[in-house]
Amino acid sequence: MRIEDFAYIVETEKSFDEAIVSVLKEVEQKGWTLFQIYDVKERLAAKGFEQKPLKIIEICLGKYANNFLNKNRLISLCMPCKINIFEENGKVKIAGMKPTMISQFFPEINKEETEEVEKYIKEIINNSK
Repeated sequence: MRIEDFAYIVETEKSFDEAIVSVLKEVEQKGWTLFQIYDVKERLAAKGFEQKPLKIIEICLGKYANNFLNKNRLISLCMPCKINIFEENGKVKIAGMKPTMISQFFPEINKEETEEVEKYIKEIINNSK
């Protein structure tokens, strides 16, 4: 498996903080629920480790989450959806797991259902860059 099969990643000219704000605005405009924001760099620094900036934004759209959970509760292992903002080689990137991957692990979820969610994730990422 290639990373492109698993993740959708774009590069942005925005600063790290501008990219975060942009993602949060898009999440709100699309009507998704924001669950949590994790500052991985900060958390690891508290343990004495040094990392480049990395934030993980957890989001959810209830109608899809409910539908998937009704088919198999273990799908919760892939939830909520995450959009990551990170720095790599001096560039700011925005990435999200492709929800279509879920249908490969859970046969009761058809790919068409996950394609709808993936479309939203890609729109949020593309509109944020």
